[in-house]
Amino acid sequence: MRVVNEVKPEGMSLHPLAAAAAPAPEILCIFGTGDLGRSLGQRLLQSGYRVIYGSRRPHSCGPLPEGAQVMSHAAAAQSARLIFICVHREHYEFLETLAPHLDGKVLVDLSNNLKKDLYPEANAVYLQSLVPGAAVVKGLNTLSAWALQNGLLAGKQVHLCGNSPEAKQVVAEMATKMGLTVLDRGTLAAARELEDFPLRLFPEWRLPLCVAIGLMAFFYFYLLIRDVIYAYVEKGQNVSFRMIMALANKVFPIVSLVMLSLCYLPGSIAAIFQLYRGTKYRRFPDWLDRWMLCRKQMGLVALGLAFLHAICTVIVPLRYTVQHKFISRLVDEMKSNKTTPLPLNNTDAWASDSFFALGILGFFLYVLLGLTSLPSVGGSISWREFRFIQSKLGCLTLLLCTAHGYIYGWNKLIMPSTYKWYTPPGYMLCLIVPSVVLVLKALLLLPCVDRTLTRIRQGWERTEPRGEMVVTNVIYDN
Repeated sequence: MRVVNEVKPEGMSLHPLAAAAAPAPEILCIFGTGDLGRSLGQRLLQSGYRVIYGSRRPHSCGPLPEGAQVMSHAAAAQSARLIFICVHREHYEFLETLAPHLDGKVLVDLSNNLKKDLYPEANAVYLQSLVPGAAVVKGLNTLSAWALQNGLLAGKQVHLCGNSPEAKQVVAEMATKMGLTVLDRGTLAAARELEDFPLRLFPEWRLPLCVAIGLMAFFYFYLLIRDVIYAYVEKGQNVSFRMIMALANKVFPIVSLVMLSLCYLPGSIAAIFQLYRGTKYRRFPDWLDRWMLCRKQMGLVALGLAFLHAICTVIVPLRYTVQHKFISRLVDEMKSNKTTPLPLNNTDAWASDSFFALGILGFFLYVLLGLTSLPSVGGSISWREFRFIQSKLGCLTLLLCTAHGYIYGWNKLIMPSTYKWYTPPGYMLCLIVPSVVLVLKALLLLPCVDRTLTRIRQGWERTEPRGEMVVTNVIYDN
């Protein structure tokens, strides 16, 4: 037997599949060379596509992403099946002249309007009427040029609608390859709704901001009556200067604590619903759903108010009124020849130090909760770590801040002078909601309650058919 060592030419792979030619990248076309068109082209090139631009002036359309080609609209339309329309609606007329070249093509309409109901029909519907032979898909209109340039697309949800399921499938595959999450909204009848999405101004922030502004207005005028108007009517003192800093430094922590407690109250209400119904598969009421969806925004508003309270507290010694009060007290002591300092009150010292310690620690955890709510930070930790911080440390933050409020007025509850015009101080009112939340949390942590709630959230259901109690245990694979 003779052994022959076969020598392969240099650069040739021994694997038979490697000899096959790599498939050529798919060609995509973009009509429009503005900021959005250039940013989209750059992202498509990074995703492995070939990009060809269609322009009225191919030789003077400005700088384009490296690797992209540019040609006339007609030539570009013939070279690709999928075409992105990145021009404004008022410039759609040229597409009508290109209708013969667009037959059988998939057109993705990315246009938006400056305001709602600017035109009688949606832009995508109008585009479909201009080129009836093409399949128009409305989508990707919520992507900004800045997000495309900086690659901030991972997990971002985009909506698609169109009359052709095949065309929507083509666009969905392309969007998925770009790292987007696609949601099919049906036919072009939904195009108007999709075009209105970018016109919404902070829709998830409306409820938290309205609640915060309403609470701030209520507590400000409540404290104005107690601290300023009461002093003027009952004692003849003009303390209107407190309206700027003193009242604000009371309103900020009060509303901040209430908003923080409102972040955790809906979770307790949802747990009560699940315990009462004996299942997790029934939908919550709409008001509770909306409340739970804006908890993050409520927490961030609470954090902002806590920051304002911390800043106001730091600058309190710099206020003219505080300095005037200190100097007046010093002059009075000198006139009365009080040279021996008063003995230190141990109880007041403990209360003061505990008050500041709880405030500092609570504010630190406040900031930690805010940092982990950022996508860049939250994406770097596991779901269990995120849940531990937002749930366990969040409840601890609420407990510390509530204790901070209780220690502030621990010795004022039974003093008649505390209740001006028979009204309780603002800090007493603000402690009601967080105290209720903490009590509910404590009740839900009882072993008998927590065990049942955990089973319900794992799939166990309680049903009562024909008057008999039947317990079903449904197991779902994670």
